[in-house]
Parts: sequence; C-alpha cells; structure tokens
Amino acid sequence: MKLWMKKALVALIAIATLGMYTPTSLLEIEAEDNKDTFSSKAEFDQATEVRASEATFESYETMLEVETEPDYLRELQEQAKIQSMLKFGPRIAEQVEDEFSAVILPKMESVLEELAAEAGDEAVRYYGITEQPAKGYGERIFHVTDYRTEEDVVQFHVRRDNRPLEGYYFNFHYHLQNDDFREHHNLGEIYWDKNTPPKWMA
Repeated sequence: MKLWMKKALVALIAIATLGMYTPTSLLEIEAEDNKDTFSSKAEFDQATEVRASEATFESYETMLEVETEPDYLRELQEQAKIQSMLKFGPRIAEQVEDEFSAVILPKMESVLEELAAEAGDEAVRYYGITEQPAKGYGERIFHVTDYRTEEDVVQFHVRRDNRPLEGYYFNFHYHLQNDDFREHHNLGEIYWDKNTPPKWMA
C-alpha cells in the first residue's frame, strides 16, 4: 500500500474514532482533587467528561500532525533498496543482499541525504525514483528525477568488472547532474565469484 494511502487511512480512522476512547482514569483523579469546587455529582461528572473529550481531541490532533507529514527523503531511501533488489534479481540478490545492505545501501542513503539537504525540503517533495532498472548488462539501478523539470538529479549505477585471476566484482557508483553525469563517484564494490554472474534481473 502506498505511503500516502496509509497516512490518509490513519487520519480517517483517527477522525472516525474521535471521542470513542477517553482515558478517564487520570482525569477522574484530577477532578477528585478539585471535588470541592463542584456543587453536585452531576457537575463533577460533566466536568470530567468535558476534560476527557478535550484530552482525546488534543491527542488525536497531535497524532494527525505527526502522521500526515510525509517524509519524502525516507520514501526515496526505501525505494532505493527496493529498486536495487529488483536490479539484482533473485539469483544475484541471494548472494550479495547482506553485503549490499551493510555496505553500499547506507552510502546510497547518505548521498540521498546530502542531495535532500542541498535541494531543501520543498524541492525533495518533487523527487522520484525511476521504477525500472536496466536488465541484462545495463548499468542503471535507478535515477532520481525532479518531476518539475523531468531531469535526472543523480544516477545510481552498477558495473561488472572482470579482473584477470581474481574474478568478477560489482562496482557501485553514482553520477551527479552538476557535473553533467561525467564523474564516477564510487560507492564501493562487492565480489561475486570467478564464474560469470547471471544477467541483471535474472
């Protein structure tokens, strides 16, 4: 389920259940302490009910503020992992997933954090990740695109390097828009084997 749908569902549930649960035990204790200020039990009960409703409304209001503010950077980082696993395919992922998650993914997330910090929160809301990694022998894992301009901001790639007598390595790197995607910014390498790795997404 998409993140915005989850957040909308939480907001609707919060509004629908508003006032159905009221933590009255604490409010009753407070009201009991102020018992002398009420002239009758009915006034006491009414005051307790009003306080409970106010407390419930405030807690839902706070929850809605927290739940409905999307975390665009976190969404980008989650999509980065999903697209990377798609790129590997089951055969490669089985062998490299742990090392990728421990070594390469945190570096990718760090690059995305730096990108978000430079661009600012307002711009990041328009960033999205391409949803189709390159198959076969293509290098593209995913690109981050600014949907306002329809231009890539950063491109994450993986290259197969065959080193004589050593075997195959997966070289993870990225390219940035501000140098016209010419520079290779290294993220790290993962050793595969001396045997040729399967095609991407196989």
